[in-house]
Amino acid sequence: MLENLSPQPADALLALIKLYAADPRSTKIDLGVGVYRTGQGATPVFGAIKAAEQRLINTQDSKAYLGPEGDMAFVNALIPYVFGAAGDKSRIQGMQAPGGTGGVRLAVELAKSAGVSRVLMGIPSWPNHAQIFANVGIAMQGFSHCAADGTADMEALRNAIEGAGPGDALLLHGCCHNPTGIDYTVEQWSEIASLVSSKGILPILDLAYQGLGQGMEEDAAGLRTVLAAVPEALVAYSCDKNFGMYRDRVGAFYVQSADAGQLEAIFSNANALARASWSMPPDHGAAAVRIVLEDEALTREWLDELDTMRARMRQVRDRLAAAGTVGGIDLTPLAHQNGLFSVLPLKSAQIVALRERHGVYMAGSGRINIAGLTADNIETFIAALGDVDEG
Repeated sequence: MLENLSPQPADALLALIKLYAADPRSTKIDLGVGVYRTGQGATPVFGAIKAAEQRLINTQDSKAYLGPEGDMAFVNALIPYVFGAAGDKSRIQGMQAPGGTGGVRLAVELAKSAGVSRVLMGIPSWPNHAQIFANVGIAMQGFSHCAADGTADMEALRNAIEGAGPGDALLLHGCCHNPTGIDYTVEQWSEIASLVSSKGILPILDLAYQGLGQGMEEDAAGLRTVLAAVPEALVAYSCDKNFGMYRDRVGAFYVQSADAGQLEAIFSNANALARASWSMPPDHGAAAVRIVLEDEALTREWLDELDTMRARMRQVRDRLAAAGTVGGIDLTPLAHQNGLFSVLPLKSAQIVALRERHGVYMAGSGRINIAGLTADNIETFIAALGDVDEG
C-alpha cells in the first residue's frame, strides 16, 4: 500500500537551511529561519525561563497526564495579557495547544465543525495557514494584504468582507504580520471590527508575536477591538516567540462565545478534536511559562527581556529605512512595519545572486528575518542589495 504514496515537494525553508549550513563563507548571512537572534547571532533561552525551568525541576513531582485541555493555570495566566483588564471574561475560555500552529489548527477544525465553509485571508500569509485550511478541508479565499506603498490594502479587505456573510470566517494576524511586517493601524482595526460585526462573519485571530511589535498592550489592541465588537471569535496564541519556547511548542486556544452558557458545549467539541489530533499537549514549556507569569519578579525579568528584543529589531528597521532606496528597492517602509519579518520586492534572480555572490540567504518570496541582521553584517547586506539591482 505504501508504494501508492507520491513524493511531496521539499520544504523550501528546510532546503535553504541546508544550503546555508553547507556554505563555507564566514561572512554568510542567514535571513531565512524565523527565530529571534541577538546582536551576536544567538537565540538564547530567556533568563526568566531558565529560572522557571530550574524551579520546575526542583518542585515537579509527577509527569502524569493533564488531559487534552493541558495546563489550565497556564491558559488562565495568559488571559490578562491577551484580553486585557476590561471586557466580560465569563464568555472567554481556553485550552493549551502545541504551539500557535496547534491553536490555529484547532480553531479551523472547530470553525468547520460549527458550519464555517470558507476562510478569508490576506495574501501573502504564513504558508502554514493555507496548508492547514487545505488539510482540514475548508475553502480559502485570498485577498491582497499589501498596498503598493507598503501599508495594508484596506480596499481589498473591504471588498472581501463585503462579499462575505454567515458561514464565512476571516483570519487576521493580531500583530507583526508574517511575512510582511505590515500591521493595521488603530483606525483600521476599528473599521475592521465594524465591518466584521455588520456581516456576521467569524473572526479567527492569530496572535503569534505579542510584544515584538510595539509592546504587549499595543500588540493586543487590534484583537481586543474586534472582540469588543463581535459576539464570538476564535483566538490562537503562541508563546514560541515572545518566550523563546520554539522547540517546546507552547501555545493556547481561546473562544469568545456569544453566551457563557455555550462554552461547555463548545469545549466538549474542542477537547474531542484535540484528543483525536494530539491527545495531550506537551507540558514542560507551558509549565515554565506559567511559573514566570505567576511570579512577579520573573514576570518583570521576562518583560525586560522582551523589551530588549523589540528595541533591537526596531534599531535594525530604522537603519535599513535610513538607507533609503538601494538597488532599486525602497527600504523606507520597513521603519513603519513590525516584528521579525519584512518582504523585499526582489526578483528570483536577485535572490539567487544575493546568495551566490554574497552569501545572503533568504526565502524565495523575498521575506527576510530582521533579527538576522546585526551591527556586524547590516552594512554588508545593504551593500549586497546595491550590487544585485539589475538582477
